[in-house]
Amino acid sequence: MKKLIYSFMIVIALIASGLPVAAGSTTGTTGINVLLKTDVSASVLKDLSKFGTVLDVLDEIDALTMRVKVSQLDAIRALPFVASANPDAVRNGAPVDRVSADNFLDGYNTWDLDVVDVTNYRVGRTEQYDGSGVYVAVLDTGLVDSWRSYFPEERIAEEYAISFTGGGGEVGTVSTQKNKWEHDQNSHGTHVTSTILGYNMRGTPINGVAPMATIIPVKVLNQNGSGWSSVIARGIDYVTSLKEGDLKNSPVIINMSLGGSVLDAIEKAAIDKAIAAGVIIVASAGNEGEAGMGYPGAYGPVISVAASGWIREWETSSWWSGIDVSDPISADDFYITDFSSRALAGQDLDIAAPGSWIVGPYQVNSGQLSYYFLGGTSMSSPHVAGIVALMAQKNGSLVQTEVEQILENTATPLPAGTRSVRPSGGLVAVDISWGDDASGSGLVNTGAALDAVH
Repeated sequence: MKKLIYSFMIVIALIASGLPVAAGSTTGTTGINVLLKTDVSASVLKDLSKFGTVLDVLDEIDALTMRVKVSQLDAIRALPFVASANPDAVRNGAPVDRVSADNFLDGYNTWDLDVVDVTNYRVGRTEQYDGSGVYVAVLDTGLVDSWRSYFPEERIAEEYAISFTGGGGEVGTVSTQKNKWEHDQNSHGTHVTSTILGYNMRGTPINGVAPMATIIPVKVLNQNGSGWSSVIARGIDYVTSLKEGDLKNSPVIINMSLGGSVLDAIEKAAIDKAIAAGVIIVASAGNEGEAGMGYPGAYGPVISVAASGWIREWETSSWWSGIDVSDPISADDFYITDFSSRALAGQDLDIAAPGSWIVGPYQVNSGQLSYYFLGGTSMSSPHVAGIVALMAQKNGSLVQTEVEQILENTATPLPAGTRSVRPSGGLVAVDISWGDDASGSGLVNTGAALDAVH
């Protein structure tokens, strides 16, 4: 199966490549994902078993996973009942850059929330919508053991939280562990969640984009922050089943701060089914710069998010909460980060949101509360997922295409340009440039988007 790299974070001073892992060698065995043209039946399984071992069946999307010899892949693709077969794809959620955030002052507002205009400097919340009644499934690494020290219990839907592991063929079938979701050692999912909900910082409440939304943690990445597209598909299907069942009368959003170099067939099928069921899907664009976007973010129907930054970063020691962002925002004050993936031919980049130096809970030692600046499209995606939650609170009948169109039509254009930006710890500013392939429709504009929701 193809291995993919999910999530895109930057953590100052610690850089993980986040590059796609090769799909596999040309010899030996590999795990593959098979999408069928027909229902999964006993006869289909019997025919496929001649080529290898069937590991997992996804009846909902007429798909399955197998372990086969690499040399058998073309023969499987040629079967008349097979729509597509490809190696399982790697997904990775490891951070790219990290800087310790020791001084949070007493501020309730941070620069990124000011940029998207859900809070204002020294004022607090300015947006009347708060995400009440909306569920946001965070497909990620889960939450750390100490999550209750950061988030209110009532904001985490423990009854729906779940963990999926396995995939990759050599590992075996995709399995489910009910409680592993709250024993993460990676912290990626916790930081992503903090952007949506806000968090407690040693007694100081830091606001979030949609602080009254309800988070469904769905662990699809392992303790190293990586995983497989077959597991992601299973996680998406699980959220779809909730939308079709217990949550059929509630807006449901998926945030995927993750990605890889190719779009997997069964992952695509799971996304299509989820959107058809009314789930709204937001994903990070990727951290590969000119090398192009990651999937599933680059897949057209998904709302993809690039990472923007602010030219006044690191101007003072407390810049992240101690400097007012001009309101209304001007495109001249912002830039697209150099790591944020640019859209190549055939890829769809929709919107940009703050993804440079976002403060939140991130534990480097298990059980020890700590907070870090993280940067990456992993951080920009939950900003947009939170804004979508506000939109869905205003109109619970919104569907994917409507949300995407509103976000794009109301964005603040951020055309190609160059900005002078002070780097972390640096006294001399550096120039950061980007082209028109880097920002989609521009910077997300919360107020304008909500005004356009009827």
